[in-house]
Amino acid sequence: MAKTASLRPRPSLAAGPMASLAGLLREWLPRQRWFAGKDRPVTDLGLLSMTELFPGCLHLLVQTGQSGLPAPSGATPAGDCYQLLLGVRRHVSPRLGRALIGRAEEGPLAGLTVYDALQDPRSAQLLLERLRQPGAAGPLRFEADPSVHVPAGLVPRVLEAEQSNSSLVYGDEFILKVFRRVQPGINPDLEVPSALAGQGCGRVPAPVAWFRTTHPQEATLGVLQPFLPDASDGWALALQALAAGDDFTVQARELGRATAEVHLALAAAFPAGAHDESVRTAAAMTERLDAAAHCVPALRPYVPRLRTAFGALVACDPGPPAQRIHGDLHLGQVLRAGRDWFVIDFEGEPSRPLAERRSTQSPVRDIAGMLRSFDYAARQRRPWRPEWARRCREAYCAGYAERAGWDPRKKHGLLRAYETDRAVYEVLYEARHRPDWLPVPMAAIERLAVRGG
Repeated sequence: MAKTASLRPRPSLAAGPMASLAGLLREWLPRQRWFAGKDRPVTDLGLLSMTELFPGCLHLLVQTGQSGLPAPSGATPAGDCYQLLLGVRRHVSPRLGRALIGRAEEGPLAGLTVYDALQDPRSAQLLLERLRQPGAAGPLRFEADPSVHVPAGLVPRVLEAEQSNSSLVYGDEFILKVFRRVQPGINPDLEVPSALAGQGCGRVPAPVAWFRTTHPQEATLGVLQPFLPDASDGWALALQALAAGDDFTVQARELGRATAEVHLALAAAFPAGAHDESVRTAAAMTERLDAAAHCVPALRPYVPRLRTAFGALVACDPGPPAQRIHGDLHLGQVLRAGRDWFVIDFEGEPSRPLAERRSTQSPVRDIAGMLRSFDYAARQRRPWRPEWARRCREAYCAGYAERAGWDPRKKHGLLRAYETDRAVYEVLYEARHRPDWLPVPMAAIERLAVRGG
């Protein structure tokens, strides 16, 4: 699927329910955590498809149009497609207060109250029933792994921590991720875990059921996977260790081994030819650096030496061949249950085109993301603990080398370039969204520019 593919409204539908919903959704969408265009008002809404999933619940794909300045480099452009599950009732229980979108005043839904159906336990249970009994509903296709039994009647609850998507946990046995921003094609969060399950990789929970749409184009809408109720994410565990003054190197080393196992399984599941992309990669990194420096003045004194790091990428050892990777690996994307580490959320950065997220890249990019995450954890409270981060980084790379057969620390030029690229991204993000956090990536920028790593 070309990354420029788009979803377009059907004029025959746009004049119907959108007469009731458009005004409500224009105000409600920008307030949602998963809505990417919060900086610009929603000026247009197009209805791509509408399906009555079950009585009182409408499944919609809507196209947003937003006015204002063009989105900055790396940000979500105007014209995104979003998946909505809307409950429609005349009277709504007070317990659904947080889910309320509003009361329709005109059009075919006039007089009815509209709400986010994923917040409604009854609707959430009926959605699970659709997944338990594969079949079709209009353009929607519900599919499942026949070897896995999903019990009926599991009690749903919404995970509050989700950002770019919405997740429901059923009975502490399964978790359903509902993709909010939808792009044409198969989502990596379905494609990759399915392929890794075929490789026998136990580090990634395998999909149990999923649903997709065939109209207006093929796209993944949601994935049901086993839930690990007693698991803690790596970020929380790292912060707990720091608060208690505990060492984290044993866990970091095991995490490095787990990362290598996933990378080996990915390489086997998605064979890729050996292509030297170093020139193109260095150019893209330099372009991102220049764009970030244009927006963040504090970065500008370091630009010449950081460019040198990217330029050295062309001449240094190319390292392992490009392959499918996680794409957004950090401590928040790994879970520890018992003594085992699991890797989750293979969707990649949702603001990036789907074709880019499914492309082959150097596994060093994932490693650099995790190394930066250790640094972030060590700087959550003062006094900062750079020595704690250094030991974790060393242990993580040592564990990775034990399982992968090559040591990231011996690919110094490669690792420096990817870690620098990640730190540049962090500088831009913090400057825009959390200025108080800007010193965290800037400390890494100074280290990478002045000492080279």
